[in-house]
Amino acid sequence: MARSEQDTRKAGQPVTLSAGLRCILAPNASPMTYTGTNTYLLGTRDIAVIDPGPPDEEHLAAILSALEAHQRISHIFVTHSHIDHSPLAMVLAQITGAKVYGFGSSAAGRAEVMASFTDLGGGEGIDSTFLPDVTLAHDTRVDGSDWSLTALHTPGHMGNHLCFHWHQGDAIFSGDLVMGWATSMVSPPDGHLTDFMASLEMLAKRDPVATYFSGHGKPVDNPSARLQELLTHRRMRESQILASLKSGLQTPKELTARIYTDVNPALLPAAERNVIAHLIDLSERKLVKPEHKLSATSRFSVI
Repeated sequence: MARSEQDTRKAGQPVTLSAGLRCILAPNASPMTYTGTNTYLLGTRDIAVIDPGPPDEEHLAAILSALEAHQRISHIFVTHSHIDHSPLAMVLAQITGAKVYGFGSSAAGRAEVMASFTDLGGGEGIDSTFLPDVTLAHDTRVDGSDWSLTALHTPGHMGNHLCFHWHQGDAIFSGDLVMGWATSMVSPPDGHLTDFMASLEMLAKRDPVATYFSGHGKPVDNPSARLQELLTHRRMRESQILASLKSGLQTPKELTARIYTDVNPALLPAAERNVIAHLIDLSERKLVKPEHKLSATSRFSVI
């Protein structure tokens, strides 16, 4: 579900978002990344880079050029290891000597049920070489010279997805879990809808913050309302799938064609992945069942 959101920023130009926080837009605009990946520079002396982005030389140069004479990159944080967020981390670490912080490799946090879907292919592109220098468990705090971040393990969009609570800024860096311009893609085997919903609900139960700084698009200025929108949207899709299955056995592709009638045909493969994610979740909850074994091409029915 894409939303109308004007974002007129230019790639490579640092934009100050609040005291001690700047954002540089990567030059990787696409239907999946919107205007590009947001790379955040946090701090006034020791700089934390959050989501360095894709392996692009111009973007690397823009990050390094944004540093003032008294500043150095001291930490590199990665919300998750899709290829539009993490590949530049290793390059930036080699240049600056800063350590890379993340939840784990691209396989870390993946749900066990996804063992049946490892040959599904496609998706958003995984950085298979990603391996952080420092692994962050849920609720681990990291302190810089004038900032502190607490890692929140929020699997769903990807198993190793982290959000980061910025204490001084009354904000959360929400990666691709919560964005204002669109709902997050949940693409098996790396995305898991059961975990996605649990992560949204976990954030909704935390003390509210003023802003979410997401991986793509503009800041989310009413996070509590956006979280409820995302939860409601997923529950609506679930209801559509269950209602459609009452008419008989259907494959994910057939369900997608019946439900996503107003979507650009080029985006139907991505929509089908969301349907597969719902069917896996519904199967785990014993609300639907595959005709034979659980797979992306099975025919499903309601129980």
